[in-house]
Amino acid sequence: MKKLIVILGGGESGVGAAILALKEGYEVFVSDGGTISDERKELLKSHNIEFEENLHSWDRIRKAVTIVKSPGIPDSAGIVTKLLKKKFDVISEIEFAYRFVGDAKIVAITGTNGKTTTSLLTHHLLKIAGYKVALGGNVGTSFARLVAEGGYDYYVVEVSSFQLDGIVEFKPDIAILLNITPDHLDRYDNKFENYIHSKFRIIENLTQEEAFIYCADSQPITEELNRRRAESCVFAMSASKHEKLGAYLEEDHLIFNYEFRDNDQHHKIPISEISLIGKHNMVNSMAAVLSAIHLNSPIDKILKGLKTFKNAPHRLEYVAEIDGVAYINDSKATNVDSVYYALDGIKQGIIWIAGGIDKGNDYQQLEELVEDKVKGLICLGRDNHRLIDFFSGKAGRVTEVDNVKNAIEVAYDWSSPGDVVLLSPACSSFDLFDNYEDRGDKFKRAVKKLSNATKMTKS
Repeated sequence: MKKLIVILGGGESGVGAAILALKEGYEVFVSDGGTISDERKELLKSHNIEFEENLHSWDRIRKAVTIVKSPGIPDSAGIVTKLLKKKFDVISEIEFAYRFVGDAKIVAITGTNGKTTTSLLTHHLLKIAGYKVALGGNVGTSFARLVAEGGYDYYVVEVSSFQLDGIVEFKPDIAILLNITPDHLDRYDNKFENYIHSKFRIIENLTQEEAFIYCADSQPITEELNRRRAESCVFAMSASKHEKLGAYLEEDHLIFNYEFRDNDQHHKIPISEISLIGKHNMVNSMAAVLSAIHLNSPIDKILKGLKTFKNAPHRLEYVAEIDGVAYINDSKATNVDSVYYALDGIKQGIIWIAGGIDKGNDYQQLEELVEDKVKGLICLGRDNHRLIDFFSGKAGRVTEVDNVKNAIEVAYDWSSPGDVVLLSPACSSFDLFDNYEDRGDKFKRAVKKLSNATKMTKS
């Protein structure tokens, strides 16, 4: 008789776990307290996987040997509370997938910010090196569905704190922790220390056979490391010069001092050879390069990968150059920290487009950068008073608009050859747009329309 696996949640994570469980010979039942999308229902039906939506049938669920919980479901949810109280085996999808990964190697990447870029770049470097590598987890395809597909020797997996909360034996070959800043605290009793502990679960099963890569610039990480012992081989990174670290930024070069057993490698890579911009992306690049070196990727392949990499949309995404002015879409920058990295990473004069729904932002940390670099601030949103009040007299010219077309027209008028027009809002998008992707897409369309118009004028 087949053992029953119950999957809570019918999203990408849950469907992936269901497909893997079926492949491994389990009886599978998917239970979602909300609705399941038509696309995923069709996928479940095509695999003959039973499911329910808008309820949790306890009489069926209680017969499971293991419960795989999707990351979007908190432990405080009624069905989860009941299962945990009755001592059921409740695990995350990444834990379930790990149990069937075999000899393949795993690079697991977490952090409050930057994990998607780092995951994409690490995958790109390994792919350029010719490895059979898959990318998934919190970005794109679920880890479990990738394992079900099979045929991979390496997995690059972006993991969230919610996914890490449900691990037991999950042990990546390389664990990367980029940074920790307060986030999702509603899931952690509004205690930052609980969120920190959740992120650190990525290393709890590591031994000296595995590698741990972390950013020494993140104070919460370094303070937590002082309180605990990391059993793994440790590589620290910094955006400042620290010659004893595994990687650091020195002026216009990334310096790598990789030492592991009998394998010592020292490399100096010009940042001009890296397609990404910004100090935070130099840290992301260090993490990806250290991972590739650790997995024996040739340095010439790594250099090729750094130069050819294209980041995910809306993250310091180059759009076009018009009359000597570069237009960059950083619509994903919905908080002040992200905007700081963007402004800090651009050396040219900046026409800054910002605004949206202010989340109680403290703009103080941007003040010096804005005074030094920003020639004009265009506030794009319905209520711009906080931006205008703070940056008036500091950002050169300041104006406000309520649509992207007008923002681009003003930016074109204000800019000079050599400048950068930067959409980096520091605010959420829901006043004028569906989401940050919609905002970024409209920005790109407006820029390309302007580019075409200027070309026609000159012809």
